[in-house]
Parts: sequence; structure tokens; C-alpha cells
Amino acid sequence: MSIKDSNKLNSLKGLVGKHLIYTYDNGWQYEIYVKNDHTLDYRIHSGIVGGRWVTDQDAKIVELAENVYKISWDEPTGTNVSLAINFQRRKLHGTAVFPKWIEDDPQKTVCYQNQNLEKMRKYRDAGPTYPKFILDEFAQITFIEDCGPDRNDIINCPPSELPEGYAKRKN
Repeated sequence: MSIKDSNKLNSLKGLVGKHLIYTYDNGWQYEIYVKNDHTLDYRIHSGIVGGRWVTDQDAKIVELAENVYKISWDEPTGTNVSLAINFQRRKLHGTAVFPKWIEDDPQKTVCYQNQNLEKMRKYRDAGPTYPKFILDEFAQITFIEDCGPDRNDIINCPPSELPEGYAKRKN
């Protein structure tokens, strides 16, 4: 491991292994698990693509300040996402830039993406991609737990298979 890689791991120790549930000001609810310094899993409980879930999403993850992190990724759907997480304030700011085809028919993406990668790429390539729908919202982090890194059992099913009240947990 290089010094640069070691420094990155040290700067992300407050984020890696964290599992969060958060609700945007518009009411949409999401969940994310930061597996390691470059991978995340997420599940969407409500919103235009509620029911969607993804594992092993490659991401760029950095520490902006103490207890403040930024996670950004590009999906095979053509959606670009960036989250700024402030643990001290229990706030998150998310920007998701959805291509036009998702705004027109969001249900096409409501699936376990990992089993539908080719389909997502075909939808993306068929478009339309513009004009984009931009979600730019603040969210309240309602649940935080430290699960440790590299687990495959944190986000491993669609929201519909979760126990009653799962997403309403608060701490």
C-alpha cells in the first residue's frame, strides 16, 4: 500500500463501514452503506425510483473536513450522483442528475440494478438524455450505524422485503 492510499484510508475511517438512512426535504427516502474507500451499496425507499437497489457501486470518496465527506458516482443508467455528508450536523446534501428517459419512465430503473446492467445501458443509450432532471436537495440523516467494512449483508434485498418499520428507525 502506498503512502497516498494509506492516507486516504485514514481520512475515511469515520465513513467507511457506515450505514445511513436519510430523508430528503422533498420526502424521498434513501439508504446507503459505504463498503470501503471506493464502493457503496444503496437502496431507495421512496421517490421517483423508489424500490431500486444497487450493490458494489464504484464511487469517488473523499474527506472534505473533519466528519464531512463527499461521495460521487456515475451509474450505467446515465445518472450522476454526488452526496456531501456532515455527520456532526446529521445533514446530507445530494445532487442527482437524471437523464430525461428516467424522468419520463422512472419505473424502468426500479430493480436490482446489478442483475440488469445490460438493460440499464440499453435504456441509457436509447435516451433521451436531455433535458436532465436535477434533484438538488438537503436531507436529514435519521439513522446511523457502524457496520464495519466490506459486508454483503447490509443492503441485500429490495425495500419491499424489509421488515415493517425498517426505514423508520431513528437514533
